[in-house]
Amino acid sequence: MAENEITRRTVLGMVAGVTAGMVLPVGRSAVAAEEVFKLRYIVASCMYGTLPLAEILPEVRKTGAAEIDIWPATHGNQREQVAAMGLEKFAAMLAEHKVRCGMITRYDLGCYGLQDEMKVLNSLGGDLMVAGSGNVEGPNLKARVAKFVEQLKPHIEVAEEQGVTIAVENHANQLLWEPDSLRYLAELSPSDRLGIAYAPYHLPQDAALQAQLIKDLGPKLVHFYAWEHGFGCHKAMPKALEMQQLPGYGQLDFKPMFDALASFKYSGRTSIFMHPTPRGIPILPTAGEVTVAMNRSREYVESLL
Repeated sequence: MAENEITRRTVLGMVAGVTAGMVLPVGRSAVAAEEVFKLRYIVASCMYGTLPLAEILPEVRKTGAAEIDIWPATHGNQREQVAAMGLEKFAAMLAEHKVRCGMITRYDLGCYGLQDEMKVLNSLGGDLMVAGSGNVEGPNLKARVAKFVEQLKPHIEVAEEQGVTIAVENHANQLLWEPDSLRYLAELSPSDRLGIAYAPYHLPQDAALQAQLIKDLGPKLVHFYAWEHGFGCHKAMPKALEMQQLPGYGQLDFKPMFDALASFKYSGRTSIFMHPTPRGIPILPTAGEVTVAMNRSREYVESLL
């Protein structure tokens, strides 16, 4: 069966069992649960390099997450794995491990190439698609962002039809890189289906500055990468230095940022995140070691909440 021929009902029937497994902790009232600010974790498949989904999916819930973000080459190759096995088999694997495909990341397609992929994501029951902004010409920064938003409108219409949100990451050397460019996008976005995937890594490593920016963006911030710059990710270095991209391993104080997220009751997803060098390898040699490292970072994050 071709990837785009599988019916949404078939896939969502398998995903239903995953959703049914997401319950509040026993003994905590619904009111109390609403008053406590919690992060909704998701695992980026590329953290495990190009390991097979059969090895990655059993790890997801061990990290405190119930969802996976599927990445393509070159950072991972799980999107290609899904294409090879077909959506129906992938949905069955998700259901087996009680994991939901919440996101698909497609920097390779860019924001203007996501329409077919949004339909795939919808069929899997997911709702967030991440891409970069690329570059747009214009007389000044705000005009460039306005032009970008205008060019996105046909794609936003498809996102609205599919129940998917397009999240644009503030990636280095692209349109959405400077803090003001993010503020302009939040101001000019014409739909709840266009938001920002916020990566602290690509911004000045100033916790107070970033906390204020997060407050300025408010609900337009729809995904948060728990990811700091550390020593960067573009050249080989000792693993201990490379790992300082992870919260709790490096020096950046994330507490002001999480306080800012709590100030508007942030309800989007959070990825414990970093990039290894070279791309396509797991952040540590085995799936189990990756999970342990992510949990160490998550424990630091939880200590700030």
